[in-house]
Amino acid sequence: MLTIVVDENIPAADTCFGALGQVIKKPGRQLKPEDVRDADVLVVRSITQVNEALLAGSKVRFVGTATIGIDHVDQLYLLQRGIRFVSAPGCNAQSVVDYVMAALLELETIREFSLQGKSIGIFGLGNVGSRLKMVAQRLGLQVLACDPPLQALGHTGLVTADEAWQADIVSLHVPFSTESEFPTLYLADYKRLRNMVPGAVLINTARGAVVDNRALSNVLNERFDLGAVLDVWEGEPMVNRELASQVDIATPHIAGYSHDGKIRGTFMIYQSLCEFLQQPVTLHEQDLIPAALNITLDFSSAHADKPSSARDVVRKVYDIQEDDLGLRASLQLERERRGEGFDALRKHYRVRREFSTVALRGFDYLQRHLPAQEWQRLQALGFRSE
Repeated sequence: MLTIVVDENIPAADTCFGALGQVIKKPGRQLKPEDVRDADVLVVRSITQVNEALLAGSKVRFVGTATIGIDHVDQLYLLQRGIRFVSAPGCNAQSVVDYVMAALLELETIREFSLQGKSIGIFGLGNVGSRLKMVAQRLGLQVLACDPPLQALGHTGLVTADEAWQADIVSLHVPFSTESEFPTLYLADYKRLRNMVPGAVLINTARGAVVDNRALSNVLNERFDLGAVLDVWEGEPMVNRELASQVDIATPHIAGYSHDGKIRGTFMIYQSLCEFLQQPVTLHEQDLIPAALNITLDFSSAHADKPSSARDVVRKVYDIQEDDLGLRASLQLERERRGEGFDALRKHYRVRREFSTVALRGFDYLQRHLPAQEWQRLQALGFRSE
């Protein structure tokens, strides 16, 4: 029987992998060589460094990461060892887009500005950036999309990095890279941050070191007009407490943590493992989310709490301020326990559904009573009627 070691925080692991072998769950950040020595299959998330130090001498012949990011995996080593490697590109892309939109709606209140007439510079047009571009356009934002690798391949409709950095909102969705032709380490450096337009907002949901955290802290001390939303941090799980106190919204690397995205990631690895083992795929993705987790917001009743904005509806599905408060509370712990606090927020994360899975009952009421702009926002964000 196959031995399949999985990160303990991967949902539906028993259901997906249990029929293929013996599932052994381990904490991903503390995974040790002895934990995988007798494993045939290893399934991780982004917090596990998969390299020679972990796998040397093991029986592992298949590695899957249930994430879109792959910078934590030494792919060259796996290739040299003949170990099959798969990831889950796009699995949580919609979740990250929902996060960005929830953050922007909150910032309208926090910073007292309107999204109307604003521009957004999107760095990286992969699974996340391309989806964000579509939603931003539906919201009426001017999109300045920047993707040098795509531009080098001849793709049109893109702007230079200098142009994208002059947007009112800059949102980063690039892979982390230090050695490629287009490195992203400190893509957001002191000079670029310092020269952002008045009142600009920076959003980073990519990787912590895509932004020079020390430089950002210095710039925020110099320019109080700038806003920032950080979901990822240099040195995770340790977070720069001073920087966290300076940004508008600070969260513990959970932008892609919708239940839908996590289940989708597990299922994608399951499909790939079945293919590798030449076994039939006997499960369906939709069967992995119980009907009890489906959400219907009912605004048709006379006693229903009536929203006055798209933000009111969004907060009933995903209140980003809960994640912000959770991280800030963890940063009050003694220094040696802050990393544990960061990981605990991720390990015990609540069930969060993507906007497109949520049904709204009482569409007629919403259409009649919400301002036209707010009604259009709900449609742009993907909410559906029941």
